[in-house]
Amino acid sequence: MAQQHYRITLLPGDGIGPEIMAVAVDVLKVIGAQFDLSFEFTEALIGGAAIDATGEPLPTDTLEKCRHSDAVLLAAIGGYQWDNLPRHQRPETGLLGLRAGLGLFANLRPATILPQLIDASTLKREVVDGVDIMVVRELTGGVYFGQPKGIFTTETGEKRGVNTMAYTEAEIDRIGRVAFETARKRQGKLCSVDKANVLEVSQLWRDRMTQLAAEYPDVELSHLYVDNAAMQLVRAPKQFDTIVTGNLFGDVLSDAAAMLTGSIGMLPSASLGEKEPGVFEPVHGSAPDIAGQNKANPLAQVLSTAMMLRYGLNQPTAADQIEQAVFKVLEKGNRTGDIMSAGMTLVGCQEMGNALIEILKQP
Repeated sequence: MAQQHYRITLLPGDGIGPEIMAVAVDVLKVIGAQFDLSFEFTEALIGGAAIDATGEPLPTDTLEKCRHSDAVLLAAIGGYQWDNLPRHQRPETGLLGLRAGLGLFANLRPATILPQLIDASTLKREVVDGVDIMVVRELTGGVYFGQPKGIFTTETGEKRGVNTMAYTEAEIDRIGRVAFETARKRQGKLCSVDKANVLEVSQLWRDRMTQLAAEYPDVELSHLYVDNAAMQLVRAPKQFDTIVTGNLFGDVLSDAAAMLTGSIGMLPSASLGEKEPGVFEPVHGSAPDIAGQNKANPLAQVLSTAMMLRYGLNQPTAADQIEQAVFKVLEKGNRTGDIMSAGMTLVGCQEMGNALIEILKQP
């Protein structure tokens, strides 16, 4: 079989981003040699680094490079020094622009308990042991993008903040199909989360999900109001397999699910569209307080690379190899500071990367 060639746009971003991205690239180079995959890497600016260089959080050149790639690997954006900029110039605006510019409407956020880290969770072992959840979040609609939005002055001179939560049938159907297909590949259980008892937009959401279920008779569909879903995630998380929900609710619930695992520093994500390349990134932030100190945990970035191979490049065997290497490096007792526990070996970002490479190179 001929060597397969992929163009990857790298967005190291800010804070610890460049450090963890370097580990991910090293891992990809080893995997490429083992699976006869060729990677062409192109680096571009986003977030605070882009603001400092160009005045914009998402330069046009960056978006064009991403559009002409097969997949985009993003590290982290943001930092204290950009927090007081006008909203349209903040690093987070660049991230929203990237998602919108690539049409990335589906965000996949796994929350899986690794046996080696089960005691890192703040919940009891018997509650979280065996948790394996995938949150499918709609990413380009809802209250974050709805119009009208803004802060307006009323006739009485009072300020009034407005955001609009809106979804069309087409927007609901496309995220619904991604969720049903995802559940079909997992345990065949899909829980749709809304607030249909209060919000009309949620009533439409529930109606469409119910109609879509007829196309997926092998998937068991259930519904929960978002407040109950949040409670159930903490009370009995093992009842969930795949969760689908809108942008705002997904933002909150995916972070809640992440903390079941004990460390947000271990969790990857994938943002997918219909035709454009997907973006794959860890869910943690840029951690500017430890940037440049070789303290960062690169494993979420590495697992995001595995998601890129699985969902973006259709290389599931290569993805499995990376995930198994992460499992083994933890089994050997290697820990960065955020997941450190008694009896384990404290290592830095680069040392964790070296340990991964050593495992991956083993026959």
